[in-house]
Amino acid sequence: MPIVHQTSLSGGTNLSMPSIPEKGAPGSVDPREAAGWVAPVDEEPHRRDDERLRAILLASGSASEESLASAVGLAGQRGHGLGRVLLDERMVSEEDLPGALATMLRVEKVDLSEYPVDIAATRLVPESLARRHLVLPIGWSAGRLVIAMADPSNVIAIDDVRAVTGAELRTVIATRSAISDTIGQYHHGESQAADITAEAASSFAPEPAITGVREVFEDGPIVKLVNLLVAKAAFERASDIHVEPTEHDVRIRYRIDGVLHEVMRTPKSIQAGIISRLKVMASLNIAERRIPQDGRIRTTVDGREIDLRVATLPTVWGEKIVMRILDKSTALLRLSDLGFLP
Repeated sequence: MPIVHQTSLSGGTNLSMPSIPEKGAPGSVDPREAAGWVAPVDEEPHRRDDERLRAILLASGSASEESLASAVGLAGQRGHGLGRVLLDERMVSEEDLPGALATMLRVEKVDLSEYPVDIAATRLVPESLARRHLVLPIGWSAGRLVIAMADPSNVIAIDDVRAVTGAELRTVIATRSAISDTIGQYHHGESQAADITAEAASSFAPEPAITGVREVFEDGPIVKLVNLLVAKAAFERASDIHVEPTEHDVRIRYRIDGVLHEVMRTPKSIQAGIISRLKVMASLNIAERRIPQDGRIRTTVDGREIDLRVATLPTVWGEKIVMRILDKSTALLRLSDLGFLP
């Protein structure tokens, strides 16, 4: 350290060390930071949350002291919160932990079997992301997207959902099994449809010839895909199915409560197979592609009789098909269903 000469009032010379500026003073530099020292991360908030959760579980008798001590050790090893470890290791009852987390985090606990889930909201998060984090959008509240989570303290899941949806979020808590079941219910058949689409795309040439159309639509993957699209639309109470060829792929959209929702895009290579299969089901001329055609399909989905009015329209990228779904089980309403008094 260099010596600084200071002249005293008495005319003598004092030898002194340079003073270290106070922390926060303008132009100050902490010599520890200058030497490469990094301040440790403040882990107290996480520890306080874990202690609160531990106290709540002990007070309610939901977990033993031994199991919680083991979970705390695992949380320290993995760098996770206590709640996440308890969920992963199933150390407490599936019903008890959400209640304790709801008390600790001051969030609402919901029963998804009774909650009025908004189908359009569930579409905002892909099934893969929903299953990875066990999170599902279930509606809107005061302009914020309501998401049900098994662990509302999982900030990574919250950040991923916020990035995908671009919306402000309000978290609620539900059991892990309820969220998993609801994801399966409202993302009905998406993974299966993707697998069938990939199988179909790998089976056919990019541009099937007209002479080979019958082999295309009679093949298993195309039949399965079309049946799945109709069944999924009926399950989600869609009023219309739109099959719309584009320049590079085929877009599938459902009209639900008057709003069109995109549910899938399939490769261009299976466009002819999908269109031909639907035209055969509707008893239309598969060789005629230049004029509009109208037909009808009658099928059964989960024991319900479904009628579909089919209309085709030539476009620059191929034939577009729109199907109006008529569910006979919901067509006949009683006077009491319409709100009439006895």
